Amino acid sequence: MSTIRLHDTFRFRTEVFALVGALALAPFAIAQSTPQQNPPAQQPAQPPAQPEQQPSQQPDQASPDAGGPGGENGPIALPKKKDKGEEPPPAPAQPKFKNPEGAGDYSLRVDIPEVTVDVGVLLEKTGQFVPGLKPTNFKVYEDGAEQKVIGFKRVEAPITALMLCEFSSSFNYYNYYFLRDMQNAAWAFAQQLRPQDYVALMTFDMKTQIWLDFTQDKRQLLQAIQSLVIPGFSEKNLFDALYEAEDRLSRIEGRKYIILIASGRDTFSKITLDKIYQKVKSTPDITIFAISTGGNLRAQTEGGPGFNQQLRDIDYLQADNEMKTFAKYTGGMWFSPRFQGEMPEIFGAINAAIRSKYELVYHPSNRKQDGSYRKLRVELVDDEGKPLKMQDEKHKQLKYDIIARDGYRAKQEVE
Repeated sequence: MSTIRLHDTFRFRTEVFALVGALALAPFAIAQSTPQQNPPAQQPAQPPAQPEQQPSQQPDQASPDAGGPGGENGPIALPKKKDKGEEPPPAPAQPKFKNPEGAGDYSLRVDIPEVTVDVGVLLEKTGQFVPGLKPTNFKVYEDGAEQKVIGFKRVEAPITALMLCEFSSSFNYYNYYFLRDMQNAAWAFAQQLRPQDYVALMTFDMKTQIWLDFTQDKRQLLQAIQSLVIPGFSEKNLFDALYEAEDRLSRIEGRKYIILIASGRDTFSKITLDKIYQKVKSTPDITIFAISTGGNLRAQTEGGPGFNQQLRDIDYLQADNEMKTFAKYTGGMWFSPRFQGEMPEIFGAINAAIRSKYELVYHPSNRKQDGSYRKLRVELVDDEGKPLKMQDEKHKQLKYDIIARDGYRAKQEVE
């Protein structure tokens, strides 16, 4: 009996220890089965730790550059105020073009020639300038082909002129008449000058001599004219002197004028007549006004007896033709006065022609730059395209002269 009780007692104690061990391990088993449930806080004095915020979960909550107050969903952006000096955005880049492979870089330059024609319109009887004309009143022809006028204006400006005077002893006993006419003509031209004009004085016999360089002082010019008293030689190298005058004036920019006061005869020049004609026609921006001297003497002796007188008459007729051609080629005028009283009227007409003119500009239809000479012709027409007719206050028809260059020489293309 005692053995059985001992055995039962041992088994009872073993079961008690097993029950106590199971009760001790129960909390650990419950914690492993529910890991996401937080147990009740046992220390109320310490606040619970906040979970770490992951930036990847809220990418739009970054503070903007403009700044501003915060809201429930993050900061509020306020627009920036633009600076006054803020530059506009740059223009888009130009597209770049590439040449085909094997092709080099090339540049194309087109020169369009432009021709300027100075036109004077003067009444034939009084020599007065005709104002009030319009561009549609002018027609310009080059080698017979009508050109389109693209520029038109009336020009009235100070002048730059060279007085080229023959200062030689002509036939000895005729010397007084030619010198007197030359001095009278030069003096009359000087009286027409204005304070803004530039003028120079050059004379010629066998060679040229500059008596006065370009100046605006009229008194110096009058003193130089008065000093022309005794000539040195009887030769009159007109062609050489005119060629040199053209060369000197071509170095000056702008419009220039040559007041040629001479008998027109040439005795010993190295330059031929054809060469001086070519020089006069090809030199731009120079207009020649020619005044022949000795008109009174020639009127008294012309047609006189003797073979020498007949040769002299022929020489002066040829001289007049040369002087007239110089003026015609350059758009100037030629005069052959016989009396001193004609001088004021002559130089009044020259003064009007020089100072008041119409300037026409056109692009020639012949674009070739071959150095050829182009003939020019200017006409006046009315609104219907018919020749322009002018009348005075009494409805009497007035005749007029058109003063313009005979032509020009085109530029020579340089290869």
